[in-house]
Amino acid sequence: MSEIVEGFVEKIVFRNEDNGYTILSLMYDETEITCVGYLTMIDEGEYIQGSGSYIHHPVYGEQFLMESCEIKEPEDAYSMELYLGSGAIKGIGKTLAARIVKKFGDSTFRIIVEDPERLAEVKGISRRMAMEIYRQFEDKRDMRSAMMFLQKYNITGNLAAKIFQEYGQRMYDIIRENPYRLAEDISGIGFKTADDIARKVGIEPSSDYRIKAAILYLLIQANGEGHVYLPENELIERAKNLLMVDEEAIRRQISALNIKKKIVVTDNNEESIIYASVFYYMELNVARMLHDLNIKYDYNLEILKARLNHIENETGTTLDEQQKMAVKEAVCNGLLIITGGPGTGKTTTINGIIKVFEAEGLDILLAAPTGRAAKRMSDTTGYEAKTIHRMLELSKLTQGDQSSFTFERNESNPLETDVLIIDEMSMVDLSLMHALLKAVSVGTRLILVGDVNQLPSVGPGNVLKDIINSHCFNVVMLTKIFRQAADSDIIVNAHKINAGEQICLDNKSKDFFLLKRDNSDVITAVMINLIKNKLPKYVQATSFDIQVLTPMRKGELGVEKLNKALQAALNPPSHDKKEKEYHNGIFREGDKVMQVKNNYQLGWEIKSSYGLSIQTGTGVFNGDAGIIKEINLFSEQLTVEFDDNRLVNYSFSQLDELELAYAVTIHKSQGSEYPAVVLPILDGPRLLFNRNLLYTAVTRAKSCVVIVGSDKMVKFMIDNKNEQSRYSRLCDQIKEILY
Repeated sequence: MSEIVEGFVEKIVFRNEDNGYTILSLMYDETEITCVGYLTMIDEGEYIQGSGSYIHHPVYGEQFLMESCEIKEPEDAYSMELYLGSGAIKGIGKTLAARIVKKFGDSTFRIIVEDPERLAEVKGISRRMAMEIYRQFEDKRDMRSAMMFLQKYNITGNLAAKIFQEYGQRMYDIIRENPYRLAEDISGIGFKTADDIARKVGIEPSSDYRIKAAILYLLIQANGEGHVYLPENELIERAKNLLMVDEEAIRRQISALNIKKKIVVTDNNEESIIYASVFYYMELNVARMLHDLNIKYDYNLEILKARLNHIENETGTTLDEQQKMAVKEAVCNGLLIITGGPGTGKTTTINGIIKVFEAEGLDILLAAPTGRAAKRMSDTTGYEAKTIHRMLELSKLTQGDQSSFTFERNESNPLETDVLIIDEMSMVDLSLMHALLKAVSVGTRLILVGDVNQLPSVGPGNVLKDIINSHCFNVVMLTKIFRQAADSDIIVNAHKINAGEQICLDNKSKDFFLLKRDNSDVITAVMINLIKNKLPKYVQATSFDIQVLTPMRKGELGVEKLNKALQAALNPPSHDKKEKEYHNGIFREGDKVMQVKNNYQLGWEIKSSYGLSIQTGTGVFNGDAGIIKEINLFSEQLTVEFDDNRLVNYSFSQLDELELAYAVTIHKSQGSEYPAVVLPILDGPRLLFNRNLLYTAVTRAKSCVVIVGSDKMVKFMIDNKNEQSRYSRLCDQIKEILY
């Protein structure tokens, strides 16, 4: 039988920000009891009534397991003073709370709600502060009511806060009438969460809302797999498996969504295909904008020849015929694609192009998809390079209580440059390419540089490959491996792998090794020894600079398990390092971490050596890597310093955006270069373990590659040229515009 307890929350002892599980100290009948339960929105100083039962914890003794809880508004002056002085309302401490209650007594809360201007009668409170107290007080009440309502549907913590922030008081009607809107509007809520709420609300499984939401969800899910669209038959099959409804009902809602222009249904080689509308028009516009930029320029080739001779003499470099062709095509065309593998002179070619345009007095911008790629571009060219997001000036757009994010640079405010060079183009997905092209005005030369044999972008599309395969634009393929590069077995083997040729693994190389092991635990131990003891001196780098790249997230040699082992070895617990437990792992000061989703809202700053803020901005992106500099358990914040010196503060509720990065997937390593790369390769899905993946991993290393595992699997990967195909029509869209 349930018991009832009520009293003041004296202290929140512990709270799991992810699921709301809370341990709190409650003053009940002048005694202190420990209460536990999923109590997301309970704050210190609040008066609560809860039902549940007493339990005995083997370590902490008697506790009250609170199964349900109701917040009661304090009714007497003493209780009101406790609440206001608890920190629940920012700006009011215990001293000010005492002055407020002394002035208004038992009427304090009524004054705050009905006549807040009177708070200015209290010493230390201005009229402006009085209205801010009122606003916070009302927001707290509304938020608490919303949280209690959402807890009925098993929504706790961060998601509940997101829902309330998105909809406010409209939340109640939306959840009762069409909870599937949550999946469309709120990051972190997918179709399955919305479907679970809908079932509890009582919405029928065959509801039109449900089927429409599922179709849009499946198209978004396909985008996450790299597809721009889905064939209609495949979409219907996925929907049938998800919804367990008949095909005709799905087809009816496809037609309804098409009429409402939420999706686009079109044909591809006599097969019906379906896009989310935004991606259909994005793909079409990218094709059109590429053609608009592809204009011809008259250029005196004798002058170009003389300039190249001067550049070669000045820099002590010699351009081969392919590189000279690339420079010629760059000055004669509005759009040029340069592609080539490692050691084929892409950087030398870019530098030659920059020198020629500089001699013309033209303005030049350099950019790359990630901070690491941009930094490497800066280091190898000597010119500033930015991430594409920073170059396009990402900014927050606020309308009323709604906020979104946009690029300041667009068709109305294009980039102010004559020449734009983008490196690591294989990483650029359709969405980013669309935003980039919108900011490039016709008459600007656009030069796209990348290795077409790398893995495709994480996001939807196959942009670089599709542009090249359209055969509609000027493409220079650099194929010659230069003498200095030819001395590196990393580069030689990378080209062999790409060509499907087997490589020598006899360990006579000075920079490419294979250590044969057939047990995952042994492989992990060998890798730890390499990173801690063997490789740092060999490549003149720190253990933290050496990167483990693995094909998989799960499994004995996947990211999740390896990170725990590597963290324990490279950054063990210490009394002078604070740490925060999160999910099933721990974040510790000094840990290597990576951002795992785009967050356009996160602010960052760069500080001088004196600690002064010298630059600020917003936006941290999937794949950005850094080190945890500080964990503040009092303010519940974690600070990461990223590779480009940006400092970012994360609240503990945002830690789902970070993960340890001692080991990362090969996909996540794109655009990065490491002094040494360690690859655990033993066994895994045959479709995943392919030539393309191995090639990408090997080309991330600058000075040394060590494969630990199975030579047979390495040979299998080289032979396996099968790649997971992506549904994309950019290549066809480009050709259709031309012809």
